[in-house]
Amino acid sequence: MSLSILVAPSGFKESLDVWAVTEAIATGIQRAMPEARVLKCPMVDGGEGFVRALVGVTGGTIRRMVVTGPIGLPVESFYGFMGGSGPKTAIVEIAAAAGLSLVPGDHRDPTRTTSFGVGELILDALDHGVERILIGCGDSGTNDGGTGMAQALGVGLLDRDGNHIGFGGAELSRISRIDLSRRDPRLNHVVIDAAVNWQNVLLGDRGVARLFGPQKGATPEQVAVLEHALEIYADRVREATGCDISTAPGSGASGGLGAGIRALLGGRLHPRFQVIMPFLKFDDLLAEADLVVTAEGSLDGLTPVGKIPTEVARRAKARGLPVVALAGTIGPGCMANFDHGIDAFAGIIKQPCSLDEAIRDAQKLLICAAEDAVRMIGVGLERFTL
Repeated sequence: MSLSILVAPSGFKESLDVWAVTEAIATGIQRAMPEARVLKCPMVDGGEGFVRALVGVTGGTIRRMVVTGPIGLPVESFYGFMGGSGPKTAIVEIAAAAGLSLVPGDHRDPTRTTSFGVGELILDALDHGVERILIGCGDSGTNDGGTGMAQALGVGLLDRDGNHIGFGGAELSRISRIDLSRRDPRLNHVVIDAAVNWQNVLLGDRGVARLFGPQKGATPEQVAVLEHALEIYADRVREATGCDISTAPGSGASGGLGAGIRALLGGRLHPRFQVIMPFLKFDDLLAEADLVVTAEGSLDGLTPVGKIPTEVARRAKARGLPVVALAGTIGPGCMANFDHGIDAFAGIIKQPCSLDEAIRDAQKLLICAAEDAVRMIGVGLERFTL
């Protein structure tokens, strides 16, 4: 029996990009089942790879430039222009200017990191006469509510003495007033659409500081500082704009950048897979598949909160397809994924090793894990088709 197997993974952050993950899994599948038809759909969710994917499928171009990185130092960055007909559209992924991969391990302090570079990318796009800006939110190393981005675009965040506050999430507690009078007026004449994790909100028990702050290096004490600062920020935004960003869907995306896009830039937030899937033609490929293999760097209790493997599984289950997930690590709460369409999952590390070794050997480990998984599936097929 020859299977059509759809490979639809995310990337392994700080290790393998989504295209390398896709090819590694495909290699493992074909080692185990040479006769299988392998369909490939590298998945992006607004984070790393968003620009490359959309530029690729539309025949667009990439513009490279230097911007202010998340720790305040210059970094090499980029954004894209979408190809095809229609309004001139810039594609921005915030990971290219404020991503966690741009924050050195010994500087991971989201009370200080900034999204200023994202605003610089947007400014450059405005200078190039775009009519629409499509922003991918994901993989951020910041927790500043998008204020750095807004500052780059002329929004004033003022303290009690009328001075501009500094960068970083902790500074938000000093905001006394938000001044929109010098915001770049060109923002009034472009359409800004952001692809966000719709389940991420700014404040509360599942707010961005509490849920994702620790992943960005925040201590419990810093999480409390960030939550308090974001509460003050939300109050000042409400006073300045009338917009309540505290628990709006998507407001917590990328360290609260979703809130800044919506309230301070006048952008629109959209569930990210509604934006991305039509470009990737995922559902067309799904219609040809017998089995789906997805993957993520870490599979845990947060995976069902809008991550790629469970979105892939949800769509696969609508067609009655089985789903296998591979992961760099298996973390706490992983069993919850069984309730979201994933039928089986496995970690790629088979023996004790250091993190550096796992990252170095990730491609080889992933190939072997995919081969092992498909060989097991093959055993089942032989047993039940005899």
